[in-house]
Amino acid sequence: MNAAGVEEYLIAVALVLVTVTATVAALTRDPVRQAVVLALLGLCLALLFTFLQAPDVALSQLGVGSVVTPLLILLTVRKVRRTSGPRGGRNGRPKGRRR
Repeated sequence: MNAAGVEEYLIAVALVLVTVTATVAALTRDPVRQAVVLALLGLCLALLFTFLQAPDVALSQLGVGSVVTPLLILLTVRKVRRTSGPRGGRNGRPKGRRR
């Protein structure tokens, strides 16, 4: 196998990895798991961009797609889950109602 054959093989493997991780990310329902899969998708895309000889795009994808975006998703999920607790007063009853 020559260098061009190896390069094409690596690109094909990276494309399969991107396809699989993107499909898993789209089918995952839990936001926390989806953020983790999204980070893996960013890593696979960075790998693909590296094989396609675009190291600047790969570094950007690594920073934004693998770290910043999943971190923002996790922080948002944490904030939403923290603030969307029980809305009632004591004993789980809504405030303002008396029996």
